[in-house]
Amino acid sequence: MSANPAPDEEPQIIRPSNNLKMKVGGSLKGLDMKAVEKAEQALQGLSSQFGAWLQEEIDKLDRAYEAVKATGLDEENVQKLYLCSHDLKGLAATYEYPVITRIAGTLCKLIDKEGKSEKAPLVLVEAHVQAIKACVRDNMRDESNPVVKVLVAELDKQVYELVGDID
Repeated sequence: MSANPAPDEEPQIIRPSNNLKMKVGGSLKGLDMKAVEKAEQALQGLSSQFGAWLQEEIDKLDRAYEAVKATGLDEENVQKLYLCSHDLKGLAATYEYPVITRIAGTLCKLIDKEGKSEKAPLVLVEAHVQAIKACVRDNMRDESNPVVKVLVAELDKQVYELVGDID
């Protein structure tokens, strides 16, 4: 069959096989709910340590920010700051602070690509770091808090104006 069939030829439809379902075990029917419950209980047992673990991550972020502040937007220190903010972006929701996940994600967008970090005003980087610290200090965990809602919206707006799309 040619790439462009004649008008009277019936097109041939080729359906590729989908072996993925077989490889991953099909539907979720095989999921061991007891194992899931056990994992949830283990996570609940660890939740008393979330605050300390979150504070360790914030301390790392603060040290990385201080290094950036001392050296300007030095590439090596910006990379360390990015890694710390990226870690917080991934961990904060688990530690029951989804708003920190959001703020850290916006900070990542601000400094994550070549050329962006040079445009990042240090004051805006600091605003993100201070916002994260304030959320923990004042136990503001999500955007249901009106202050957090305004803060997050303003950080998003500022970053968007500098680097474009933040989603």
